[in-house]
Amino acid sequence: MQETLFAPSIAAPQRTVMTMKYEFTIIASGLDPEVDEDFEDRFFEAGCDDATLSFQKGVIVLEFNREAESFLEAIAAGYADTLKAGAHVERIEPDHLVSLSDIARRAGLSRAAISLYVKGERGEDFPAPIARVTTESPLWNWVDVAKWLYQHKQGDLEVALQANIVSAANTYVWANNHGVTPKTEFASYLRECTVSFEMELKAA
Repeated sequence: MQETLFAPSIAAPQRTVMTMKYEFTIIASGLDPEVDEDFEDRFFEAGCDDATLSFQKGVIVLEFNREAESFLEAIAAGYADTLKAGAHVERIEPDHLVSLSDIARRAGLSRAAISLYVKGERGEDFPAPIARVTTESPLWNWVDVAKWLYQHKQGDLEVALQANIVSAANTYVWANNHGVTPKTEFASYLRECTVSFEMELKAA
């Protein structure tokens, strides 16, 4: 009898996937809890069970606490699930307009330190405000500020990347809502913008 030899099977190494929970908010429309009896069920069944759902001032507010491999993946999945529920995405928060207090809180720095940057007493070329410029409470573009802080070694790279991802997401949403058909799907667009922005950050 001929003996058949079998080579021992070697299991392929498994990839360890590291995930974190990311917080963001999607503002949506198109559904009304007063009219749609299955309002909450639609979001739950679409995969938005990790979001606190509310209806405020005529819009749907989904406050996500989503587990994902990255902030980008969390945003992309939340966007897709919101559409799956039958809602219309209006914008994604946190808002890109920030006050001095907002900057300090998001950057993990004191308000006094941010005031010194704004006045030019520490560091140079801090971004100029873009709204309410003539008032005592001007507003800055958070992407510009996060980028400046990172390039001046006062901010984290991930914070700057997340700021840009939200900005890119809202650019995509705005275009889509105004009849401009995006050339790529949402997640791919975010990835392209992130790669470009990171290269710009590290080149400066």
